[in-house]
Amino acid sequence: MPKYKHLFFDLDHTLWDFDANARDTLAELYHIFDLYNRISTSFDDFYPAYLFNNEVLWDRYHKGLISSEELKWKRMWRTLLDFKVADENLSKEMSGKFLEILPTKKILFPHTIEILNYLKENNYELHLITNGFEKTQWSKLNNSGLSHYFTHVITSEGSNSLKPKKEIFDFAINKAKSVLAESIMIGDNLEADIQGAMNAGMDTVFVNHINALPQIKPTYIVTHLQELEGIF
Repeated sequence: MPKYKHLFFDLDHTLWDFDANARDTLAELYHIFDLYNRISTSFDDFYPAYLFNNEVLWDRYHKGLISSEELKWKRMWRTLLDFKVADENLSKEMSGKFLEILPTKKILFPHTIEILNYLKENNYELHLITNGFEKTQWSKLNNSGLSHYFTHVITSEGSNSLKPKKEIFDFAINKAKSVLAESIMIGDNLEADIQGAMNAGMDTVFVNHINALPQIKPTYIVTHLQELEGIF
């Protein structure tokens, strides 16, 4: 088995349960902005629409088709449009409040703390590579008690690149003063985390929380974080 020394984790959807935390945050926004009366639909209808629009716009952002600022407010705007509300100001207000509240949420995937403790106790150097925004990601790490586990946190803003581009992985390897043979990427996104790391020459662990059928072949596949103990 290769002797890995530097483990590079993704954050959202891998360790930090983005969907659960986003749902809690959006439920708060629903009350704060009185959306029951503004759009006349239930939160249970609004939330799936938001998830769809968020996924579409993140994909466009990953491909360099929109800016981070457009992503932040247009996911709200497009969701409101789905319910026939064309209000750019409301969309921007909701976006600002969403980004203020979301990073305070603390829901992690099962076994996150246990596996990070295990890896630290076994002298692995842990890092993060995330496409999230610098301020937001650091707030998530600090509020959920994860920040002290990671030596380096590489964001798209800090590296001027985005997963799955090879450059962000090269930047991370250089930042950690590691080499490819001693490095491995651990994440949930087959394109951004797995294919991106493979393009950079890194080994990979696909964290398959949702039992997807991968079309590419990661070095390892786990279905929950505790299984990482069998690899490291």
